[in-house]
Amino acid sequence: MSWERLIRFQDESGQQSFGEPVIKDADELESLLAKGELFANVFKGSDPFSLEATGQKTKVVKLLGILNPTDVPIVKCVGLNYMKHIQEAGRKPPPYPSIFIKSRTSIASHDEDIPIPKLAQDDQCDYEGELSIVIGKTGKNIAKADVLSHIAGYVTSNDVSARKWQRDPAYAGGVPQFCFSKGFDKYAPVGPMLVSPKVVGSASGLRLQTFVNGESRQDTRTDDLIFNVEEIISFISQGSTLEKGTVIMTGTPSGVAMGMSPPQYLKDGDVVEVKIEHLGSVKNKMVFE
Repeated sequence: MSWERLIRFQDESGQQSFGEPVIKDADELESLLAKGELFANVFKGSDPFSLEATGQKTKVVKLLGILNPTDVPIVKCVGLNYMKHIQEAGRKPPPYPSIFIKSRTSIASHDEDIPIPKLAQDDQCDYEGELSIVIGKTGKNIAKADVLSHIAGYVTSNDVSARKWQRDPAYAGGVPQFCFSKGFDKYAPVGPMLVSPKVVGSASGLRLQTFVNGESRQDTRTDDLIFNVEEIISFISQGSTLEKGTVIMTGTPSGVAMGMSPPQYLKDGDVVEVKIEHLGSVKNKMVFE
């Protein structure tokens, strides 16, 4: 990729474009925008993976979702990838990455309301702050040494979950299931900025925080991942093509609502914000339909 950080935005004329924000750190993205001082070097292209620099710089008026559902062929997710979260879930560490999927319709933007369907509302709506990887080059059987060359960038994300449909035998049956319980429309909101491996390498050691209505719920670093970025991509690309645009959610640390005593599940109107160092934040309101 020819950029280090990438956003999709609207300028003063109403034109929508991709661009590299003129910032020194992710924390400046929102602050400069709020002050009307955010600028971006403009790229031309129809998706984040095939862009050309224009040599133009323009003022950013509004941040748009960096990924549309049409940009994403599939969302692949890693469950049980932080030890303390495994313990709070009452599970054992898996010998290999535990994989489930969401459809592209689960992608939502950084500030979009998340619709919670009626069947997923009653004492079960949960958050999971996560580091996500976006594949920029299609590949298969990818060696660990080649992983970074296949990554377009990283993005902050939230794996919204319906716990009864995931774990309760009266709903899920005898074996916990993930795809249905986590795959409702817009259940994978992602932050507004893709950040290249040129900036953060394999994204190890980044501080991840989750807040619910401003209250701190999760606070850890990504070097606590059991399976790191290289291991995840190398594993899931075995015999399976990882297409350009695939989003890979890498797992969540401890501090989810399910693990609290008593559980503090999300209510209608709750606002969940996930922040990751150098990547920025995703902030969404839960709206019970």
